[in-house]
Amino acid sequence: MSAEFVAAMEDVLDLYAPPYDPKRPKVNFDEKSKQLIKEKRTPLPAKAGQCERYDYEYKRNGTRNLFVFCEPQAGWRHLEVTRRRTYSDFAQQMKWLVDERYPEAEVIRVVLDNLNTHKIASLYEAFEPVEAPRIAKKLEFHPTPKHGSWLNMAEIELSILERRCLERRIPDEATLKAEVAAYEERRNGEKATIDWRFTLDDARTKLKRLYPSPS
Repeated sequence: MSAEFVAAMEDVLDLYAPPYDPKRPKVNFDEKSKQLIKEKRTPLPAKAGQCERYDYEYKRNGTRNLFVFCEPQAGWRHLEVTRRRTYSDFAQQMKWLVDERYPEAEVIRVVLDNLNTHKIASLYEAFEPVEAPRIAKKLEFHPTPKHGSWLNMAEIELSILERRCLERRIPDEATLKAEVAAYEERRNGEKATIDWRFTLDDARTKLKRLYPSPS
């Protein structure tokens, strides 16, 4: 841990503190891979006193990437299933955020981790010289510190997704897309928010070992 960690942590926590502003939305972004597992034999259905049972044999059916956006204060999230997670894939997600989700926003403040694709430069990899800066000027990135991805509330959303619909074998891309679409519709219908309680004051108290001692 270092001053660099503290600076990035405080930046993210300071961003979380103010109330919701629709003109300056705060969006958390993350991604994860999901291995597709196809059954060789039909699972035995659940019955009284016994959960559904799967055969130990299965067929690997490739992997897919899951991009997730969530706006905790607004109770909104969006998931996208892709085959890859390249610079171009990331750039396309940011373009969608700017043009489709928040076309009227003054600036979109995005909390994300330090993955090598999570850079404004990705826009210049993917788009023409006029298009890339048009998208970039609407985005303000707030990276979590290295080894501090727990500060990204998108990880909480992904954890809920995992428990509710991904903790089982999913055979193919179509099934995965259907599962995450149903999850997204249900959670957005509930306007489920994330109650983040770790504040800047908490960090300065509970993690005071990371801060310089008074001279």
